[in-house]
Amino acid sequence: MGSEKISVMVTSDKREQLQMAAMVASVGAVSGNDVTVFLSMNSLSFFVKGADKPATAEGPMGTLIEEKNAPDFKELFQQAVEYGDAKIFPCSMAVDILGLGQDDLEEYISEPLGLTSFLSDASEGQVWHF
Repeated sequence: MGSEKISVMVTSDKREQLQMAAMVASVGAVSGNDVTVFLSMNSLSFFVKGADKPATAEGPMGTLIEEKNAPDFKELFQQAVEYGDAKIFPCSMAVDILGLGQDDLEEYISEPLGLTSFLSDASEGQVWHF
C-alpha cells in the first residue's frame, strides 16, 4: 500500500461495525497510510476509561468474533496509534453531550475534534463510515 489518507467515522455500537472500523484503521496505519478516526454518537462510550460494557452483536459474525477470541476492537484501535501513528479523535459535540473530559478517555484518544474539521481533513482521501 502507498501512503494515502484514510478517514474513518465510527458511530455504531455494534460489534461487527466497531471491529471492521478498527481493522481498517489498524491495517491502514501499519501500512503507512495517514489514518484519522472520528468517534461519535454510540461508539464514543466504549472509549471511556474503565468502560467494560461489551458491544452488542448485530448478527452471527459478531457472536463468532467474541467466541473465537478475535482481537478486541479497542486493542486494534490502540495498535493503530502505537504502531502506525494513527490519530483517533472523539467528536467534540458527543464529548460535550456525555459530559466527558479528556482525562475520562483512553490514553490513546486525542483531543476532541469538531465534525467540520474532520470533514475538511477527510476531503482528500478515502472515507469509511461504520
